[in-house]
Amino acid sequence: MRIAEMNWMQVEERAAKDDRCILPLGSVEQHAYLSLAVDMILAERVSVDAAEPSGVPVFPVMPYGLASSFADYPGTVSLRLSTYAALVEDMLDSLHRSGFRRILIVNGHGGNTPVTALVSEWLNAHRDTMVKFHDWWRAPKVWAKVQATDPAASHASWMENFPWTRLAGIAMPEARKPQIDYARLARLDAGRKRALLGDGNYHGLYQRPDADMTAIWEVAVSETRALLENDWD
Repeated sequence: MRIAEMNWMQVEERAAKDDRCILPLGSVEQHAYLSLAVDMILAERVSVDAAEPSGVPVFPVMPYGLASSFADYPGTVSLRLSTYAALVEDMLDSLHRSGFRRILIVNGHGGNTPVTALVSEWLNAHRDTMVKFHDWWRAPKVWAKVQATDPAASHASWMENFPWTRLAGIAMPEARKPQIDYARLARLDAGRKRALLGDGNYHGLYQRPDADMTAIWEVAVSETRALLENDWD
């Protein structure tokens, strides 16, 4: 259940009998021909879909993340690491004060993973709480499904092209983009990254049939739901 559909009294009652909640993390950054909000859209949607049977509260997605690699693409918003760590810590503190002791963080952006070090530190100061950090798109079952569908899958390629991340009236290129040089990319500043990447797709097709994407999404929801429901000890 989206927290936007609850009042504070309902949250208090809910946390007293079921102390689980979900905090989605996203990013606003270039995704080639797709929405700049791909990562936040997908993180929140998979969280809401996974929580639907249980009614576990899903907090609004944190829209902004660590996206310095794409800083030269207009529309990208990137936080400093210190800012981001402080924000996540404040959010965890708030969830703890609300009574939540089992927190599933559903992350939609690979650049956000440095915050796992903060989560580890936070847990040492909150020993009555458990936190799972879930990169939903590269979790074992989802990634296996992606690779079985098409191993040429990357940032801003077909694997992020769902009906709900596309933009109306924007046609996708039909070509399969060659793989970029990842080692070189890692050595470059944002300006030279943009020059190397061009439209922003790292490699692969830009779109696959909706049936392929539905099959991947079903695995993503199932895998996220299993994390929410199991192994909290």
